[in-house]
Amino acid sequence: MLQLDLKSRKSIYEQVMDQLKEQIMTGQMATGEKLPSVRELSKSITVNPNTVQKAYRLLEDEGIISTVPGAKSILDISPEKLASIKIELLQSTALSAVKSMIEMHITKDDAFRVMEELWDKEEKGESK
Repeated sequence: MLQLDLKSRKSIYEQVMDQLKEQIMTGQMATGEKLPSVRELSKSITVNPNTVQKAYRLLEDEGIISTVPGAKSILDISPEKLASIKIELLQSTALSAVKSMIEMHITKDDAFRVMEELWDKEEKGESK
């Protein structure tokens, strides 16, 4: 289920796109999997169907989904495109973190130290 942030600076269709991409990255969706219809998704997240249609159209333009006869959309992504999306999402997340750190006057050295510590804990399964 997608969760929209109505206070976000991002438009609703961008949030839909980002969350679908995130589901792809985390393995919640797999290549060949059928996406909810525009009508189904718009109803479940209570947005205008045109908003979902725009997100699907842009995802199709990006080569992430394909629309087949009968108005079905399926996840249709190449390994190369998948890798590209992972980098795109990483950059977006990292940029947000960097902006926050700059606002808090955290030095690069401190930021890298914290990231390395968190990385090591996560690899060892010690997070949280």
